Amino acid sequence: MTKQQFVMIKGTKDGLVLRLDDKCAYSDLITELEQKVAEDGLEGLAKVQVHTGNRYCDEAELKEIMNIIHASPNLRVSKIQSDVITMEECNRHILENQSETYIGIVRSGQVITAEGDLVIIGDVNPNARVVAAGSIYVLGRLKGIAHAGSKGNTESVIAASWLEATHLMIADKIELMTDELTILSEHPEMECAYLHSNGFIAIDRLQELRNLRPGLSSFKGGS
Repeated sequence: MTKQQFVMIKGTKDGLVLRLDDKCAYSDLITELEQKVAEDGLEGLAKVQVHTGNRYCDEAELKEIMNIIHASPNLRVSKIQSDVITMEECNRHILENQSETYIGIVRSGQVITAEGDLVIIGDVNPNARVVAAGSIYVLGRLKGIAHAGSKGNTESVIAASWLEATHLMIADKIELMTDELTILSEHPEMECAYLHSNGFIAIDRLQELRNLRPGLSSFKGGS
């Protein structure tokens, strides 16, 4: 009968990948890791990426794993990857994936913010500012400043029934909406702005949004 392996080693062009079993006892994992490292038989120095999977390792355990690997003169940990997220990360993810709705006119000088997506049912006047960590959807005229992905979400978009914004921002990219902006159509109704793969903000018809950002849709069901 073949003994189950708790440490799987795979060679890549960037070095070694160590996949650690996330279901076995931690003591068994450490024992096998020490054995594998002792018999590595490598020459030179190899970078090691450690994948802990769904096993939660505290700071002391991560340090122990690194020390065992570094006991070999040929191995150096370059990255530790885990599929486990902290409570803080979980809460942030929930906030970023919920939407907030504002009904009414956003007047000049007013600032509306949201931790997730922001839906404005009304116009956004010149010199008004709408900011969201997620995407921004304006069911009206967007004439002011819109900043989507304010915390770095490059997949966020800005969509409006009538897109006449003075400034568009997505993550850390900004576009001044001048008359010289050739990518803006002559008829700015039903438009969406998104971050193109070339690193610049692009504008397209709202109907193209589901093709540009298929991950935005969370609807389940239908036929």
